[in-house]
Amino acid sequence: MGITAQQLHDALDALAAIEPGIAEAITITGYPDERISQRGYATLLRTILGQQVSVASAASVWNKLEALLGANCPTDQLLAKDFDALRACGLSRQKQGYARSLAQLVMSGALPLDALPDDDEEAIAYLTQVKGIGRWSAEIYLLFAEGRPDIWPAGDLAVQEGVGRLLKLDARPSEKEIRIIAERWRPHRGAAAIFTWHIYNKGFQAI
Repeated sequence: MGITAQQLHDALDALAAIEPGIAEAITITGYPDERISQRGYATLLRTILGQQVSVASAASVWNKLEALLGANCPTDQLLAKDFDALRACGLSRQKQGYARSLAQLVMSGALPLDALPDDDEEAIAYLTQVKGIGRWSAEIYLLFAEGRPDIWPAGDLAVQEGVGRLLKLDARPSEKEIRIIAERWRPHRGAAAIFTWHIYNKGFQAI
């Protein structure tokens, strides 16, 4: 379960007390809505399906897969289907490889999604064993499906842009720069990330 609306409010209030730019932005844009994903295999599979395609295309592929495999596309059913059957649902050869990698790791117990390490970096290392799951995808999963409060996807361009707007910087800061900036936002960097997406989508510009 991801970070709830109340948890977001509390964390952002704590950040606003130490970061005037966040306080100003909350006044103008309000608080973001909660973003919660289901914990487990299905969410990671949907993450793979959604890479480099539109939301509508990813939803169409998912619906076709569920029609073929059953609800939440069970691992054994996915692994039992041949290339052409999965291709007919819209899965490219590359994405079939990624999906099979995920299903095999989950089935074998090598990827314990119900018991990932408590340490965020260790959990990211576990998740990136899956072909097609990079650091960003792992961070998004831990933030929205597990609700880990201090996840900081510094490689995300919208997060970088949002930090630049919050702090009234002349140019979008780099990944390295926002990692340094956000050290003072611990242990609420997950809420900060969600807020940067919120203000980016709202078109916020500091006065």
